[in-house]
Amino acid sequence: MSYMIGVDVGGTFTDFSIFNTETGNLKHFKHSSTPDDPSRAIVSGILHVLTEDCIKPEQVSYLAHGTTVATNALIEKKGARLGLITTKGFRDLMEIGWQKRPSLYDLSKQKPESLIPDGMKREVEERILYDGTVKTALNEDSVREAVRYLKEQGAQTIAVCTLFSFINPKHEIRIREIINEEYPEVYVSTSHELVPEFREYSRMSTTVLNAYLGPVMEKYVHNFEKSILDSGITAAPYVTQSNGSVISIAETIDCPIKTAVSGPSAGVIGAVYIGKQCGIDKVITFDMGGTSIDVSLIENGKASLSNERLVEGYPARIPMIDIVTVGAGGGSIARIDAGGALKVGPDSAGATPGPACYMRGGTEACVTDANIVLGKLNQTKILGGRMDVDLGLAEKAIKENICDKSSLDLKQAAAGIISVVNSNMTRAIRVVSVERGYDAREFTLMAFGGAGPLHACEVARDMGITSVLLPPSPGTLCSLGLLMADTKFDISRSNVMLAEEENLPKVQKIFDTLTAEGNELLDKEGVAEKDRSFTYLIECRYERQNYEIGIEVKGQFGKEVMEEMIERFHQEHNRSYGYFNRSMKLQMVNYRVSAIGDIIKPDLAEMPADPNAEPPKPFTTREVLFDREKDYITTNIYNRNDFKPGCTIMGPAIIEQMDSTSVIPPDWKAYTDGYQNIIVTYEGGAK
Repeated sequence: MSYMIGVDVGGTFTDFSIFNTETGNLKHFKHSSTPDDPSRAIVSGILHVLTEDCIKPEQVSYLAHGTTVATNALIEKKGARLGLITTKGFRDLMEIGWQKRPSLYDLSKQKPESLIPDGMKREVEERILYDGTVKTALNEDSVREAVRYLKEQGAQTIAVCTLFSFINPKHEIRIREIINEEYPEVYVSTSHELVPEFREYSRMSTTVLNAYLGPVMEKYVHNFEKSILDSGITAAPYVTQSNGSVISIAETIDCPIKTAVSGPSAGVIGAVYIGKQCGIDKVITFDMGGTSIDVSLIENGKASLSNERLVEGYPARIPMIDIVTVGAGGGSIARIDAGGALKVGPDSAGATPGPACYMRGGTEACVTDANIVLGKLNQTKILGGRMDVDLGLAEKAIKENICDKSSLDLKQAAAGIISVVNSNMTRAIRVVSVERGYDAREFTLMAFGGAGPLHACEVARDMGITSVLLPPSPGTLCSLGLLMADTKFDISRSNVMLAEEENLPKVQKIFDTLTAEGNELLDKEGVAEKDRSFTYLIECRYERQNYEIGIEVKGQFGKEVMEEMIERFHQEHNRSYGYFNRSMKLQMVNYRVSAIGDIIKPDLAEMPADPNAEPPKPFTTREVLFDREKDYITTNIYNRNDFKPGCTIMGPAIIEQMDSTSVIPPDWKAYTDGYQNIIVTYEGGAK
């Protein structure tokens, strides 16, 4: 008998999903996070699960976890002491950036704090031109001088980024060799290995971020691997990447930046899996935890991807699931601002002290406190009875922080907090849907995270969405997603050329080269040939445009494939921007290959749904104030475990379970399918 374990580290709780590969039994567990050292919660939680279920450590055949180590190091500015080596004349590129203000209308807004200490940027004599030809040979003496200087200054890591190295990496390769000769113990990150693409600022920024995180991740990996081995688990641990895949933890040492925004990606992978189970190919994910809400869009059963996003103010040009994050979670703090307006977030009470109702010393009014006052959350115990909460402390926090500083009474203040946070989350949904040319009303909102099902129906109604899907274990979907993820490596090259027949051989050569690199990476992961697959994508633009649209193509790039790509580009450009122009020539810019290794996944069986199934019986009632209602309504409270496939209930209702609480407002109907998902549909009139 063997077990697969997925672990997702959150700001408040660390979630575990444990799958028995023989019986098909799936269990979920939540454990308080340890922000000072996330690995402590992971190891102690795993040991708790093993002990409670009498599982021997050697029976664990698969272990994957999401890590916040890189994210925390960036937020707290606790990366390694960093040095930069670059082409002469370009040492200030990180400060110049795009010459964009961080906030267009906020003249006092400052650029992000530099990750490179003063005096730690060194220039070397060399110059490669746009076509890869060498204009100025590398002056190796200047490189040695730079390395020796950085060593004297205590550099723990060195980023190397020279101009046009993505076309010809000759000089960067030699610089790395010299660093290894002069300073072999230092961590090195070179741009041509990490981001072989044009746009020098994004390339340098990504390389700097990677170098900044490298030693931190290296230390974490070694400590975590030792802790896992000490626990008796022999399975090599995997870690999630920002693109929604998992790789062996040792691989993250070379590319820690690929884990920096990986936290929410596992939830999206879990949502893709559940969507396919239910035959739903248009999904907007709604992952609300204690600190933030993460929203993403799934179309045709595939998560939307992005190749660049800001990480702590700096661009990171790495493939990642396109997720919009807003500081709106259960721990988000409500306050009355200087103008007398009610504000919620983005600051959060976190796990410690947490909302006032947690009885851990918190005094701020949080979203969770408001939900308890409104009756949406159990007013005495949560987490399936494992955690006590105090209604009186929640009321006190709202009275002192909101009511006493405004004209709102307790009911109005609590309802106002929920209304404001819902509005914040609605805006996030608009960003991934309406602002990108999608009609949100055509999608199902899939709610997960500990707080997602609390707010989903009300937010959906505000967006005109009439269908909400609540997974069987919403609060642990991210850890389940880790059991559903494949291994994937994203490899890219830049080469700007027109989409014309004469360039077909060049494109094919690029794809063949990238495919070979992908096979080498999958070899290192031990992926069998039969478990490998590849996807191909070209980022295109009209001539004289500055940004591209990615179009998936076939790996054998012939004339018909190119013509199909051009037509699909016009269609996608029209959807995104409202126009297209077939008379304009198309440029191909970046070429991407994803090398995918299929990993054995849990097979969650479907149970027959009985159309005549009796609805579950509520175990109690509670007074609840719903959105758009003027007063509290006596509401049935149900246990999620009592919902059998095929049963239906009408709102208003509250459904409680260990990892989450689901709110079914009036005029909404909840149906349980064969996979134990609850599908909630709006049955009322016009919104």
